[in-house]
Amino acid sequence: MAYQLPEKFIERMKKQLPENEWEAFFASYETPPKKGLRVNPLKISTPEFEKITPFALEKISWEENGFLVNAEKLGAHPYHFAGAYYSQEPSAMCAAPLLDVQAGETVLDLCSAPGGKGTQLAGKMQGRGLLVLNEPVFSRAKILSQNVERMGVKNALVVCATPNELSKVFPACFDKILVDAPCSGEGMFKKNAEEAFEEWSEENVALCALRQAEILSEATKMLRVGGRLVYSTCTFSEEEDEGQVRDYLEKHPEMRLLRQEKLYPHKVAGEGHFVALFEKTDGQSVKLKEKKSNVKKQTEQAYRAFEKEFFLHPFADGLYEHGDEVFALPTPAFEWGNLQVLRVGVRLGEMKNGRFEPDHSLAMCAKKSEARLVLDLPLTDARVNKYLRGETISSDLPNGWCLVCVDGFSIGLGKSVNGTIKNHIPKGIRKKSSE
Repeated sequence: MAYQLPEKFIERMKKQLPENEWEAFFASYETPPKKGLRVNPLKISTPEFEKITPFALEKISWEENGFLVNAEKLGAHPYHFAGAYYSQEPSAMCAAPLLDVQAGETVLDLCSAPGGKGTQLAGKMQGRGLLVLNEPVFSRAKILSQNVERMGVKNALVVCATPNELSKVFPACFDKILVDAPCSGEGMFKKNAEEAFEEWSEENVALCALRQAEILSEATKMLRVGGRLVYSTCTFSEEEDEGQVRDYLEKHPEMRLLRQEKLYPHKVAGEGHFVALFEKTDGQSVKLKEKKSNVKKQTEQAYRAFEKEFFLHPFADGLYEHGDEVFALPTPAFEWGNLQVLRVGVRLGEMKNGRFEPDHSLAMCAKKSEARLVLDLPLTDARVNKYLRGETISSDLPNGWCLVCVDGFSIGLGKSVNGTIKNHIPKGIRKKSSE
């Protein structure tokens, strides 16, 4: 071990674990962190991905689309840019499946950034229903929004709000809620050793437990009767895990515990996680007012003209206009009051001087089979990396907007003009020349 675990942590874990497990638990810190990859079912099925994957994969049991993977720079591959998979710590994939979300439900991920569990839920919903993804820290909410875009999620409302602000807007309305609470991060000791050790202390564990209780209380207000809630952490502290569950049940008799489980790094292929599943048995359910389309006639006409030119069939139903931006609303989309919204549904594009200009988000939600003009490049084609770097590339497509793909996965928009494709990948997400 290249670092020393905090002494107080070692003492506590020796009290918490049976003596015959001490050696195995502490020995797990001698090994590198486990890496995981989760296939995105919004883009490709897992059996199909297994046929084309460039990585050696080993299945994990708690997520049907999840794998262990031993590879460097997972985020640099064009398939990652295309949203075909999400790089996620293996044991962190255990929480979302417990909710058993269904297409058409109304679902909340209360502490969502950077988006691993939220996009995992989105994969189960298949674009149907409303998925509210919240992150109270704006810089982290922006990263969340980018991952939602990359993964091609059509039915998400990405907001930046405190749980208290959110519960006032969405009382007793969600079918399912995930609370992946901020914690003392003991499961991150290997991944971010220096930072995790610096932040860890017994005092911080106690502070985290208080904050988690407040978050859970607000989450409970937003759950309808019969709805289910999953609470999860990436820590081993009983104060934040089993003790938090006991206190929560005492304070909230309307909640019933269905299951709880702790994953330790010496027992599973992962860095550790805690999960608890609850059901709300008493209270009320509220039907919220749906968000209506507010789009101007000129905007509607301009978008529909583009849609007819670009897509083989209609792509968006209800449109929503915010300033010059045009979005395709999820169904149903609730009124969100004065909440700070970063993304709603699909950002289709924006109006510029009376004409509609499509957005990268539209491309990431579109499938090759839906577009009229498609430039589908094989992974080995040198134009793939040129395009991902934001460069103009050659093609023999007729003039017009086109969808650019790699091995069938959409990676962005292009404007075909006389044998070249003008690049429309946003500058902030283009690959650097060194990648």
